[in-house]
Amino acid sequence: MTAGSGSPIEISLDAAIVAVSGSNPQILVVSDPASELESLPFGPFDPARRTMEMSLRVAVEARTALHMGYIEQLYTFGDRGRHKMPGDTGPHLVSVGYLALTRMDPERTPALSAAGVHWRDWYSYLPWEDWRQGRPVLLDQVILPALRQWAEEASGDAAGAARLSRRSRIKLAFGLDDFPFDEERVLERYELLYEAGLIDEAVADGRVWHTGLAARLGVPMRFDHRRIMATAIARLRGKLKYRPVVFELMPPEFTLTELQATVEAISGRHLHKQNFRRLVEGAELVEPTGGTMAATGGRPAALFRFRHQILEERPAPGLKVGGRSTG
Repeated sequence: MTAGSGSPIEISLDAAIVAVSGSNPQILVVSDPASELESLPFGPFDPARRTMEMSLRVAVEARTALHMGYIEQLYTFGDRGRHKMPGDTGPHLVSVGYLALTRMDPERTPALSAAGVHWRDWYSYLPWEDWRQGRPVLLDQVILPALRQWAEEASGDAAGAARLSRRSRIKLAFGLDDFPFDEERVLERYELLYEAGLIDEAVADGRVWHTGLAARLGVPMRFDHRRIMATAIARLRGKLKYRPVVFELMPPEFTLTELQATVEAISGRHLHKQNFRRLVEGAELVEPTGGTMAATGGRPAALFRFRHQILEERPAPGLKVGGRSTG
């Protein structure tokens, strides 16, 4: 395929495949022997397939033997320079990003390893997004001081307006002053860090020669796959509130403690146990199975399952966990 200018275009399908193991959100990544960096699973669009989604499913399942349940298209990433090459003269690569959900199955681990793919905690890539133990120290010790310095470095004829714009964006993205920290603004936070030259991808793309920081802000990835991952996390966090997608990550039967741990893992925040149980009961998303699971040091925990009838009863059945303060 060629663009109007005559330059060739390649279409890549990139998948952010998510699972939860215990209380940790996992994302499937590919190790490349030719690179020190990992990537999301990706492959070329096969026009012989009826849809892009079918092409993606076939490509991923052929390589990983992994069955993807829920899947949705995220966004089309087509900026020039996304896959940096000397002179940037190669084919223009357009990536269609997808979010896919699956259940963790330890029996598939050997097959995944043989295929050169493995699971990794997604907070290793975006550590500032994990608030389950409270406000990340990284924010106040490293990220915000560096961003404030970047905001004041704006120059040019409209330097004053640029500084004001940068300060406003930082305040909104990171929840400063009277603004709450919004867990759905994952992509905005990542793009601010990229624009400010504070992450390794900005160095790889030639925006800056060095981040100026003593240590990396999270694990970098090949191409712009951390940006695609940030988009997927933002979409999933938003989806939790109005669609029952969390149950795509749960086994058929589960305890409410397991469900809470999964919601906390995805949202990146701690939830009060009793408040969460009242929320689940009020949403009528689950029903007891009548079974129990033995609990260590306590009485057996009741088992629940997703109540499928809710899909016919309510247009937006989700878990609206409420707002969060800045601290």
